[in-house]
Amino acid sequence: MDKVTNVRNMSVIAHVDHGKSTLTDSLVSMAGIISSARAGEARFTDTRQDEQDRGITIKSTAISLFFEMTEDDLRDVKQKTEGTAFLINLIDSPGHVDFSSEVTAALRVTDGALVVVDCVDGVCVQTETVLRQALGERIKPVVTKEDLYQSFSRTIESVNVIIATYNDEALGDVMVYPEQGTVAFSSGLHGWAFTIRQFAQRYSKKFGVDRQKMMSKLWGENYFNPATKKWTTKSNDADGKPLERAFNMFVLDPIFKLFDACMNKKKDDVFLLLEKLEITLKGDEKELEGKQLLKNVMKKFLPAGEALMEMLVIHLPSPVTAQKY
Repeated sequence: MDKVTNVRNMSVIAHVDHGKSTLTDSLVSMAGIISSARAGEARFTDTRQDEQDRGITIKSTAISLFFEMTEDDLRDVKQKTEGTAFLINLIDSPGHVDFSSEVTAALRVTDGALVVVDCVDGVCVQTETVLRQALGERIKPVVTKEDLYQSFSRTIESVNVIIATYNDEALGDVMVYPEQGTVAFSSGLHGWAFTIRQFAQRYSKKFGVDRQKMMSKLWGENYFNPATKKWTTKSNDADGKPLERAFNMFVLDPIFKLFDACMNKKKDDVFLLLEKLEITLKGDEKELEGKQLLKNVMKKFLPAGEALMEMLVIHLPSPVTAQKY
């Protein structure tokens, strides 16, 4: 692609077994290279037989992906762009400490990094190592992780502590903030992911409020009182009754309802929820049950490739921008 401003060169980095290659499948699927059904299981970037046999990445693998933004989404890209088409040059790197030289080589030729953290394990030794390497190479990170608010919050805080420790002033503020859209929450194995930006976009249209304002409300100490229909930073109402955190109410609740309906064979509830979300199941998909139904529904509701591609294009620098530092 000759439009350098629309190119993103990035690496996927993480601790071993935190799901880099599995999550990368969703990006590859979004570009139409593999089917969405195989995403999460194909481990497309593990090209060697020993990598497939052992289930870990040994050598860095590069792949180029095409992604097209909508005009509306393009407004969030603060850098200079030409048109709506973007080329993502992605390198999936190893997570095992023995192959850290492969990570160094990958970071040397890229401008940004997608940092994958398993929130069950949290920030591990190699997570800190690859983050330190990334910041040493003046690579701007964006972070993705999987599971609940308090765990999310602790993991994000741990990542930001490492970034603050090794940050280079030339990069500016590269800490990651969910309310700014630089954190994605995902299930790499099941192929779904979301950012706060996506839910803010959904609710801003529904309630007629500014998207940026909605983003700031969907993370942190923000609570919504359904009785008064007002926002507050206090966790209790005037009568002392506890209020639900906005992130839990507006983001996690719809996901939990889908999980409950799919896993407990409440087919009528599933179809009702999907109708509200304007999602249609095809003939054979209606017969699915349990985990297979859940995986299919969540991929349609929150496709991982879409969420991650948008985040990468909006927040990672183009080669032109990266040249400045």
